[in-house]
Amino acid sequence: MKNLKKVLAVVMAIALVVTCFAACGGNNNGDTDAKKIKAALICLHGDSSTYDKNFIDAFKQACANKGLTADDYTIVTDIAEGTACYDQAADLAESYDLIFADSFGHEPYMIQAAKEFPEVEFCHATGTRAHTEKLANFHNAFASIYEGRYLAGVAAGMKLVELYGDAEGKVSDENAKIGYVGAFPYAEVISGYTSFYLGVKSIVENVKMEVRYTNSWYDEAAEKTTALALIDNGCKLISQHADSWGAPTACEERNIPNVSYNGSTVEKCPNTFIIASRINWTPYFEYIIDCVQNDKAIDTDWTGTIATGSVEITALGTAAAKGTQEKLDAVKAGLKDGTIKVFDCSTFTVDGKPLASFIADVDDAGDFVPETEVVETANGITFVNESAKRSAPYFNIIIDGITAITE
Repeated sequence: MKNLKKVLAVVMAIALVVTCFAACGGNNNGDTDAKKIKAALICLHGDSSTYDKNFIDAFKQACANKGLTADDYTIVTDIAEGTACYDQAADLAESYDLIFADSFGHEPYMIQAAKEFPEVEFCHATGTRAHTEKLANFHNAFASIYEGRYLAGVAAGMKLVELYGDAEGKVSDENAKIGYVGAFPYAEVISGYTSFYLGVKSIVENVKMEVRYTNSWYDEAAEKTTALALIDNGCKLISQHADSWGAPTACEERNIPNVSYNGSTVEKCPNTFIIASRINWTPYFEYIIDCVQNDKAIDTDWTGTIATGSVEITALGTAAAKGTQEKLDAVKAGLKDGTIKVFDCSTFTVDGKPLASFIADVDDAGDFVPETEVVETANGITFVNESAKRSAPYFNIIIDGITAITE
């Protein structure tokens, strides 16, 4: 009888262990009903690009968090914005359930592949056409990165005051000049540098900004040359929407403060790095993986926010001004509770006049004809409601105080 009791005890213990293991699940964050899937990421460049590296790191993290092993996902790099994207997407669609592409110009080729492979989910960053294409398996995503850029601008303004402010914190017109290295004159870039500028302007009222374009998402030589040209033209601080180390290293060589994008550059630029903003794509990748694993519909157009953990700023570099973190904490709280709006129409003018209306090209039918009013009023604040009508930015106005050189 004693032996029988011992055997029963052992059997019950084993059953308990098996039950606990099944409940814990290991994979898919405990969702034992989730099906096994394969996911793929298509990148414009490799991880030498700060932009693409941001996607690559987030994708790997999300796959690990959702229980995908190295055999369950793949990352394809250096896929140009052309037919190469369609070819790669179509090839992947033969064996993958979920395919994501990270660059604006990939969109038409992802749409082409989505039409051909309706059983595969295709997702795309920074795109504009999912809500008008109305394909069940094609989706756009972006985040309110203008909030992150605004915060980075606040940190930049604090630095200008530290370096050049008088006893009252005022900065002379000569020293209140900053520069910006932009990729293309697209709404995504214009929205980004305008929000950065408005963040600086909230600290240094008389700031002016010169923008120069490289006409490339990634060209280290051009980005460095452009940053140096801005510095030579009197700019006291540089930021960028460009994906290489070109602008940050130019600033380090000239000892000019720099606000970077998509990640910290403190490793190579310890003396000049202030802060960077970035989109954290891990929440979105986790969301779409979960949807496919559990046969749930993916949002046609998804916008991440500070609240979803999708908009981040890095830790401050040693070049940041004293008191910057406290100021950022206060501004971030205002952005979260809605008492601060990045595109508050009372904080800027266009051709000397307040902006009362802005009809944006939200539907992006290829004809560049605006059709949607995006100026709204809430809690007594009239503002451009960016990334509300679609995830991708549509603010493309050059406001007073910014000079954009397109040559």
